[in-house]
Amino acid sequence: MYEAQCAVVGTVITNPVKRSTPTGDEVLSFRMASNARRQDRTTGEWTDGGTLYLTVTCWRRLVRGVGASLMKGDPIIAYGQLRTNEYTNRDGVERSDLEMRASAVGPDLSRCNVSIHRTKAVAPETASDGDPGATEPLDSDRESVEDRESVDDEIRESVLA
Repeated sequence: MYEAQCAVVGTVITNPVKRSTPTGDEVLSFRMASNARRQDRTTGEWTDGGTLYLTVTCWRRLVRGVGASLMKGDPIIAYGQLRTNEYTNRDGVERSDLEMRASAVGPDLSRCNVSIHRTKAVAPETASDGDPGATEPLDSDRESVEDRESVDDEIRESVLA
């Protein structure tokens, strides 16, 4: 139908939580906040605007990548379908929450540096978890990941020095 697709730039404000549905599907969710911040051209001072809070839910293959990569405080860009959930709380007050069903989540590279750990696709019948779309690292990838981690440590030390 007419589902709003959008990208939201913000910060993870809760650690991601993974759970399973009654049908056995895994879902991962976390809260994020996006702050509007503008510079006043006359004074040069920064002023804070409103904050957008939303719950981001990840399904299927996105669960593994987000669960292994993100934690509270990380700067991210989330893209997906926006929906509102309306409900009545325990006190009888009607509330509504904004939720994004994410189709892509990644780091905001304007606010952080990341290392990419790529995996090569394996034949569907050899994937250990039975997921036909899954990828697993090969032995040669593990060696290169260790090499990259040692380079990352050297870079961190030079930046902190």
